[in-house]
Amino acid sequence: MLKRKIDSYLEQFYKRTNKALLVTGARQTGKSFSIRQYGTAHYENFVEINFIEQPGAAEILKGAKNSQDILVRLSLLTSTPLVAGKTLVFFDEVQECPEMVTAIKFLVDEGSYRYILSGSLLGVELKDLRSEPVGYMDVKDMYPLDLEEFLLAMGVSRQVTDGMQKAFEQQQPVDEFVHKKMMELFRLYLIVGGMPAAVQKYVDTHNLQDVMAEQQAIIRLYKRDITKYDKNHKLYIDEIFELIPSELNAKNKRFILKDLNENLKFSRYENSFLWLKNAGVALPTYNVEEPVVPLKLSRSRNLFKLFQSDIGLLACQYAEGFQLRIIRSAEGRLQGKKDEKGINFGSIFENMVAQELQAHGFELYYFNSKKQGELDFIIEKDGQALPIEVKSGKDYQRHNALSNVMGNADYAIPRAIVFCNDNVSMSGNIVYLPIYMVTFLKKEEIGEVIYDLDLEGITD
Repeated sequence: MLKRKIDSYLEQFYKRTNKALLVTGARQTGKSFSIRQYGTAHYENFVEINFIEQPGAAEILKGAKNSQDILVRLSLLTSTPLVAGKTLVFFDEVQECPEMVTAIKFLVDEGSYRYILSGSLLGVELKDLRSEPVGYMDVKDMYPLDLEEFLLAMGVSRQVTDGMQKAFEQQQPVDEFVHKKMMELFRLYLIVGGMPAAVQKYVDTHNLQDVMAEQQAIIRLYKRDITKYDKNHKLYIDEIFELIPSELNAKNKRFILKDLNENLKFSRYENSFLWLKNAGVALPTYNVEEPVVPLKLSRSRNLFKLFQSDIGLLACQYAEGFQLRIIRSAEGRLQGKKDEKGINFGSIFENMVAQELQAHGFELYYFNSKKQGELDFIIEKDGQALPIEVKSGKDYQRHNALSNVMGNADYAIPRAIVFCNDNVSMSGNIVYLPIYMVTFLKKEEIGEVIYDLDLEGITD
């Protein structure tokens, strides 16, 4: 059984609030499994209504006039008793019944039971409903297993991961034996990725062919959903999805529209790119004109790199046998050998970093300037711009663009990170970190903000 970070999130959420929770994300990221596991472990009664498996449920609930009417109709859909204060109701695949997202406000107000909802963004129907029940429902995005979750699934002890996190925070080298093992596990993650079914298959069999079969099944599911949910743009969406590996393997990694159709403008394709983004299938990383916060203000809408949402699915989209070539080529790199022809390791490493940053809540940007060069990523961290370079080779200390940006007094950037194959080291205000340490780069948590204003003299 895979341990996910959302498990502890669910426990804390239902302890601190009476609101409902909507868990969203791409297909096959483990949303329903984690919710069922939590619900059956923490409530005497767990009720699940799946609007795809029970197509009549949406019709039954759709005409309800108020919360009591909804609850009466709900009781008709389940044999599990609804006991006040002891029941969690799970509405799954709510994109098939968007009215339920709106109605949850009245159910929460009524207060007899707790509620959790889940939906796949592959329908994209949920994108306009997030703000509907303001004050009554929170939204939690779920992603494939990040590298830290993957390491725990592989049996790496919490003591080891805690030690690596301490080394990350103190910017101290990791024990060389641990570093070598972590690089081996990192290469495995490039192949297996973070989709729960693929990870579980590897845990059970250690057979990469079985893992690939799981990944291929997920890709087929995504492609079926493309044709199901967007009939008008399905050809564009499918073509873009298929082009992600080759575009990333190109020298500049930016998505070039002429590879689709040089006679069509970006505006014709924009909805297709947005569909893939909102579906959680692809991760666009937008160019910014200046590496200064807030980055969103200088974002270029039609200049971006497009990454796959899961590094394992990306590896699967390449030619058969690619996984074995990743292992051999990566091992060869550590021995000073050249890459196997046709493998752009920089793009593979970058995709993994993009996936990890997204899972940790960062908006994805990169910087490109004719004068200064291109930075792989730039994110907002602790209120400042943080440049990130991803290096897959031995010459990781060679980074002209990063040096140019860090030397520009107008930007006043205090530090930068280079993720590479080697252990932790420092050079001025640039820290070099092993690539697996990207899993410890997280957004600062903001707790309660209490501000007492002194109103003495103006109040009764």
